[in-house]
Amino acid sequence: MFTIADQQFMRRALELAGSGFSAPNPCVGCVVVQGESIVGEGFSEPAGGAHAEVVAMRQAGNLARGATAYVTLEPCNHQGRTGPCSLTLIAAGVRRVVFAVADPSPKAKGGGLVLAEAGVIVESGLLAEEASKKHEQFLFSVVHERPFVTVKAAITQDGFLAKLDGASKWISSPEARLDAHRLRAERGSVLVGRGTVQADDPLLTARIEGVVNHPTRIVLDPSSKLTGSEQVFNNDAETVWIREEVSIPNLLSDLYKKGIRGVLVEGGAETIRRFLEADLVEEIVLYVGNLTFGQGKPWHGGTDPLSGWNLIDSIMFGDTERRTYRR
Repeated sequence: MFTIADQQFMRRALELAGSGFSAPNPCVGCVVVQGESIVGEGFSEPAGGAHAEVVAMRQAGNLARGATAYVTLEPCNHQGRTGPCSLTLIAAGVRRVVFAVADPSPKAKGGGLVLAEAGVIVESGLLAEEASKKHEQFLFSVVHERPFVTVKAAITQDGFLAKLDGASKWISSPEARLDAHRLRAERGSVLVGRGTVQADDPLLTARIEGVVNHPTRIVLDPSSKLTGSEQVFNNDAETVWIREEVSIPNLLSDLYKKGIRGVLVEGGAETIRRFLEADLVEEIVLYVGNLTFGQGKPWHGGTDPLSGWNLIDSIMFGDTERRTYRR
C-alpha cells in the first residue's frame, strides 16, 4: 500500500514532530512532497500559533498544488484559535494526504473525511505505532479524559529528595535541570504542593530556548496557607491555586476540563505519594545526582513504589543520571 518513499517522507515528518513546545496541543510534523522532492515542511507552533500543516503550506507556496502531504496526526477539522487544517490543505490544492494516526478528539476529528469528500486522496496508518508514541500525551489524554501524569524527582544515590531539615539544593546537575525544564514544557503544566512553594519559592517556568508559553503552574494548598506573594503567583505564566481538599481523580478531571493534557508532578514527597497511591501515574522520571545524604526525606513519601515499573531509559546529564520508568 505504501512505498519506501512514503515511509521515508513520513519518517521525516516524525522527526519534525515534537521539535517544538506546543502543549496542550500535540506537536505535529508535516512534510509536503512534489514529485520526489520536499517542497515544504514544518511542525506545530506554540499553542495559538500555526499548526504544522499551515507552516508547511506556507513554505511550499504554489508548489503545494498537486503535491502529497505527510502528517503525523490526522489534520484537524476544528475552528479554534486557528482554522481547520483540513480546509488549509484543500485550499492549497494538495492531491494526496497521508496521515499516521487518527485524531480521536471529538472537536477536531473528521479532517480525513472532509478531505476525501473534497476529492483529495486520503490514506492513513503509515508508521502509526511510531506516531502514537510521538503523540502519546495527547492521545492518552483525549481517550481517558484526564491528563497524562509524569512524576519527576531529583534524588540522591540513596533515594532522598531532601535532607531531614528540608534542604535540597542542588542534587542534580545544571544539565539535568535544563532537561527537567524541557519536560515541564512538553507536559504543559507542573504541579507542586504547598510545602515545596514555602521551602523553595520556585518560579516553575520552563527557562529553555524555544518556549513561548510557559507551563501552567498548579499549586495544591488545601489549608490556604500561602499568601499569593510567592514567585509561583507572578505573571510569567498561569497559576491554578487549589485551596480546598480534592481527590486526585477529581483534580485530574478538573484539569482536563481546563484544557490541560499533561501534568508534571514535581513534589514534594507527600504530593508524589498521593499521586502514586491513586494509581494515576503513567511515567516516573528520576534525576539521580552524584551524592548521598545518609538520611533524609524519601522521594516517594513511603514504601518504594518502583515494583511493577520497568526502567526503559537511562541517560547521563553531567554527573546526574536520568532514569525513566514505565509500567
